[in-house]
Amino acid sequence: MKAITIKALAAAAVAAFVLSGEAMAQGAGRLDKIRETGSITLGYPETSVPFAYLDGNQKPIGYTVEICEQVVQAIKTALKLPKLEIRYQPITSATRIQLLANGTIDLECGNTTNNIERHKLAAFSPTIFVAQVVLVARKDGGVDVNDPTSFRGKAIAAQAGGQTFKVITLINAKNNLGISVVPAKDTAETFLMLSSGRAAGTANDDGLAYATVATSRTPDDFVIGSKGLEMAPYGIVEPKDDPAFKKVVDEAVIDLMKNGQIAALYDKYFNSPIPPYGLNLKFPMSAALKRALANPTDSGDPAAYE
Repeated sequence: MKAITIKALAAAAVAAFVLSGEAMAQGAGRLDKIRETGSITLGYPETSVPFAYLDGNQKPIGYTVEICEQVVQAIKTALKLPKLEIRYQPITSATRIQLLANGTIDLECGNTTNNIERHKLAAFSPTIFVAQVVLVARKDGGVDVNDPTSFRGKAIAAQAGGQTFKVITLINAKNNLGISVVPAKDTAETFLMLSSGRAAGTANDDGLAYATVATSRTPDDFVIGSKGLEMAPYGIVEPKDDPAFKKVVDEAVIDLMKNGQIAALYDKYFNSPIPPYGLNLKFPMSAALKRALANPTDSGDPAAYE
């Protein structure tokens, strides 16, 4: 009996140790990691003008990048750190969620659509932009960018792993259009496929579409749809199931909304000359985004922005 008791106690001790370790692992969140390392890593796409891209010195800049940098300052203050190093990690639509989940990046700062399906994999900050998915084509392409059926039997390029790829794929299947939906790694590659004739059109969010066409060599050769195929709210992407980290990030974003800094950044990147070419996109803030900034929400339901 004594031997059995000792074995039982030993087993219980081991079990308690394992459970304690698991609890500690579950309790350790991004704030703990950031406090311990003194650094935070921001993921960003390299060609998503004006949200996140590289300037003439190959430095990450953009509307969402600057919002994230302001959020980092709030995290630094919340953790009472004397300094907090920002590291930047390039990502793509296909890699962003995975890199966030495995801890390679701490926030994703680009143009990721907040939808209900993605809530299974990640969390989102309050919405910082509201886009419409649109089609883009060459003016001489013989298609109507406001009518997806005019692309019957043709190719449309869209970012692999992105919401635009899903939207055009569903429209294609629903209407039996026989469209070849061609995956691309980023916005630049989708436009290259269009401009080189490998695709008859691209499916993209309107802010990205206007920026891509405006910064091309021959912007007058292209036409952008005015009819949105789907509403696409953007948020900063956060790790799933880390409420303490989400609270700090979300409060920082809401503060930026309330004090007008997000509106100022919008004017900087959408209504003023931006680097590296000094081009002004002249893209006024939509009524949907004005409502989202006045009434912050992290909803993934497009109806919440109508």
